[in-house]
Amino acid sequence: MKLLVTGGAGFIGSSFVRYVLRSRKDIDLVNYDLLTYAGNLRNLDEVASNPRYEFVRGDIANFEQVQELFDKRRFDGVVNFAAETHVDRSILDSSPFIRTNIEGTRCLLEAARRYKVSTFVQISTDEVYGSLGAAGSFCEDTPLDPTSPYSASKAAADLLALAYFKTHGVPVVITRCSNNYGPYQFPEKLIPVLITNASENRSLPIYGDGMNVREWIFADEHSRAVLIALERGTPGEVYNVGSGHEKTNLDVVRDILRLMGKPESLITFVKDRPGHDLRYSIDCSKIRREWNWAPEVDFTSGLSTTIEWYRNNPDWVREIKDASYLSYYDRMYTRRDQTLAEF
Repeated sequence: MKLLVTGGAGFIGSSFVRYVLRSRKDIDLVNYDLLTYAGNLRNLDEVASNPRYEFVRGDIANFEQVQELFDKRRFDGVVNFAAETHVDRSILDSSPFIRTNIEGTRCLLEAARRYKVSTFVQISTDEVYGSLGAAGSFCEDTPLDPTSPYSASKAAADLLALAYFKTHGVPVVITRCSNNYGPYQFPEKLIPVLITNASENRSLPIYGDGMNVREWIFADEHSRAVLIALERGTPGEVYNVGSGHEKTNLDVVRDILRLMGKPESLITFVKDRPGHDLRYSIDCSKIRREWNWAPEVDFTSGLSTTIEWYRNNPDWVREIKDASYLSYYDRMYTRRDQTLAEF
């Protein structure tokens, strides 16, 4: 199989690239990434010399570039990870989210239609469903109710993908996953910010009262589900991917401090984010039933692995936390008395 992976230099995309090349010998993979602030080729050092791997720098929202790529490679399948994903950044400026997440998806779908790919997997998020109360879980038929510019752009991309299936017959499969965590995650998201701040004995700011709930899944678990979606997903269907590991933000920060041997006095409660969804929870019984898929990594084990990776890779963290990052951090978390966002 000749596979196009967009956004393969990002956190979840690079996890998928490494997973596929590690576990499969029958897939040749092209990673197409613009290398914006969150894209990092160091995430792929271990596969860079693999003869079945190729990196191409490019923009999914530039249709001429995308069409040229498809014309030269003739892909069998596409997995679209490329996206702007940070909720706080979408609140500051939604325009990159509209361009990449919606127009970029349109360009890929149009190329997939013209070049008749066999499978197109659109990577989405549980955030398109909106917010839950204290009970219940999101099912695949839960109405979409996005509350941030980021989640609205992903919901729009999902609807566009399904429209290309219904109108043009493009074999689209959509996966909607809960919060990912693990090695190589850009430290603007909750868990890597907490880990890297705690490593430096810096304060760990938490929105509101810290009682917002997210369901956490180790990134490699997500990658395993996406590969099954690519090969076994039914065109036109949506598949939820989750772990069942629900945690409040306060639970997460306390777990990290405990595992790192740091005091809870580092916790700082700050002003809540606008439109902060209370709770996400995924019902993934569909993939358990149809694919016999189940999560294998418990939260404590995955978190311990993640902490150890950040401890062992200070150079990676140091390169990420450059002047641009520090300026953004100061703008978001210090001068505006705001803090972390979540995937």
